[in-house]
Amino acid sequence: MSQAVLIEVCVDSVASAIAAERGGAQRVELCSDLLEGGVTPSAGLLEVVRSKISIGVHTIVRPRASDFYYSDEEFDIMCRDIENAKRAGADGVVLGILDPAGLVDIHRTRQLVSMARPMSVTFHRAFDMSADLQQSLEDVRTAGADRVLTSGGEPSCVEGIETIAQLVKAARGRIIVMAGGGIGPDNASEIIERTAVSEIHVGLASSVTSPMRYRNQRVSLGKAHGREYNRTQVVEENVRSLSRAIAERIT
Repeated sequence: MSQAVLIEVCVDSVASAIAAERGGAQRVELCSDLLEGGVTPSAGLLEVVRSKISIGVHTIVRPRASDFYYSDEEFDIMCRDIENAKRAGADGVVLGILDPAGLVDIHRTRQLVSMARPMSVTFHRAFDMSADLQQSLEDVRTAGADRVLTSGGEPSCVEGIETIAQLVKAARGRIIVMAGGGIGPDNASEIIERTAVSEIHVGLASSVTSPMRYRNQRVSLGKAHGREYNRTQVVEENVRSLSRAIAERIT
């Protein structure tokens, strides 16, 4: 490696966003409901995060969990959420739309990209759920997005490392290919070296125990299933360890 690599940390709270910045990240992707892969955060969360950190804030625009084919009403929600992100001072939005055949919906993606400007636009891992990654790369570029987030169509970047490298070569600098999925201090340098990506997306969250002394263990809410008194949070030292591991390999 001969150039600095941008670190984006996925966060779902103010505390995690602050930890990401203090640990050396250059950007956060702000989401809610990470157990479902991340959905659009509330306006309040976005506004407070934006006020607390100075690094880049990209907010996910995903109206619900599950697949990435959206109704007209859901598309309208996405449009409104992009406008809200712009008003709140977000630096970018993260989105993804596929058609029923698993191909990138170029028309709708182009509409959202245009609406988002001058913010940056990332096409998220809906990309990995598409039917043809090489075609999807060209389609996302045609739609005008700035980058794609990918694990190479595999559960993790380690498993998709060769595909990510192929995507970087195919991009030819026309669109950023950001690697994301299972990246940590122990494998980040290898993934960066073998793929030549200039940006990585990481989680780095650890379990945090609730400070509540009274606990009703009989009731389980939503999908927590007994985890109401535990949550995950990004740890500053984990981000710092990742930053250090990458920096040590840069020549």
